[in-house]
Amino acid sequence: MISFILSCIALTLGYFIYGKFAERVFNIDPDRPTPANSEYDGVDYVPLPLWKSFLIQFLNIAGTGPIFGAVAGAMWGPWAFIWIVFGNIFAGAVHDIMVGMMSVRSKGASISELVGENLGQTAKWVMVIFSIILLLLVGVVFVSSPADLLANLTHINRWWWIGIILFYYIIATILPIDVIIAKIYPVFGVALVIMAIGIVVGMISNGDFAQIPEFSFHNPHVEGVSVFPYVCISIACGAISGFHATQSPLIARTIQNEKEGRQVFYGAMIAEGFVALIWAAATMTFFGGLEGLAAQGGKAAVIVNEISSGLMGKVGMILAILGVVALPISSGDTAFRSIRLTIADTFKIPQKDAKARYLISLPLFAVAIGLLFIDFNIIWRYFSWSNQTLAMIALWAAAAYLKKHDRNYWVTVIPAMFMTVVVTSYITIAPEGFGAVWGENTVLAEQVGLGLGIALMSLCTFLFLRTDFKSEAEDTILIEESPLVKEEVLS
Repeated sequence: MISFILSCIALTLGYFIYGKFAERVFNIDPDRPTPANSEYDGVDYVPLPLWKSFLIQFLNIAGTGPIFGAVAGAMWGPWAFIWIVFGNIFAGAVHDIMVGMMSVRSKGASISELVGENLGQTAKWVMVIFSIILLLLVGVVFVSSPADLLANLTHINRWWWIGIILFYYIIATILPIDVIIAKIYPVFGVALVIMAIGIVVGMISNGDFAQIPEFSFHNPHVEGVSVFPYVCISIACGAISGFHATQSPLIARTIQNEKEGRQVFYGAMIAEGFVALIWAAATMTFFGGLEGLAAQGGKAAVIVNEISSGLMGKVGMILAILGVVALPISSGDTAFRSIRLTIADTFKIPQKDAKARYLISLPLFAVAIGLLFIDFNIIWRYFSWSNQTLAMIALWAAAAYLKKHDRNYWVTVIPAMFMTVVVTSYITIAPEGFGAVWGENTVLAEQVGLGLGIALMSLCTFLFLRTDFKSEAEDTILIEESPLVKEEVLS
């Protein structure tokens, strides 16, 4: 219980102390016009009130991510708390505010454009391909899982539900952001918060809260799988997630003042961290401890349903259905919207005309339908790794941005270094990577993976420190002829 309370306090202090520090590092300028006003088009560039921007960002980046990820990560006990707290404050929230504010400064540019501006055109095209694949996987994951659950609840064929969900996705992808997303997302965002509060109240009322385990250095493995790097991959949303880099530019096009950046980007990530902490704690205690949890077989949706109904009764069941149906759909629709904007930004296709939006979007849904025939577990595993790899690339791009503007780039370099080790180690030892090479020798695999991760991290850091990003920035500015960015460099 004490570990959980201290974790909540740490997240709160992180927002007010480190969040303010990150804001100063970026050099927020409240007098600078934002894309919501300077680029207004009534479709994607639309000024929204602060509370709406926050709730949409919160739901965009959250959905079921901090629930399912925390449920999976709870197998490592309070080590999950450690990763959520430190990963969130020093990596995830920094990642989100830097990407979000970089997009604000670049007319709402998508993450691939931001990577190109700061790491070069080769990196940009890698990121375009990488982010589109990731977003397609997200969209497919969040079509398949709610459709399967609805099929089980109603006994109606899953393909009918897939058709209904895809039809909604097409509408949400095409229509202006303030028509559907800005109206229903705040409601779902509030529901997610109520769901988390209800879990805490239920834990307190039935005595589970006092049973939350305390942190110790024991239990470094779960069924032979080490804490590092698996817990860092299992718990993405709630700690750090590259998916957020694709979503923050959506809201960068809606905030009305740069001073809103800390509340919207850093603050939404901290809020997601609280949701992850609560679900991790509930999962650790509800089944009578970690051994009871292990007996559940790791089926996140089933575990969420049981915890919700057990702690909150009928209300919990309603919220659980909302959580595993409506919330993933709310992430899936913005995933497809992000792909549309990524392609439009890359090929300079104006999006005010609805026909242009349809021409980009409809082929994407055709590909998504094809991916639905692939086993869900395979898609999820590749999504998890690619998600954290995208976060790593985004952090290096943010570090380059800060370096070229003579800011304290170590605030992003250090988490970028850490995530480089994480994703390299994971792909070396995981089944979807090179795990088959090592057979049963997991100890050797982990040692080799860690060694390769440190080696790649050292190389990336060396190349970063010796690169003069400022001269590259000036070349980019001359090509793009952006008066706002020119002013930034000249100042």
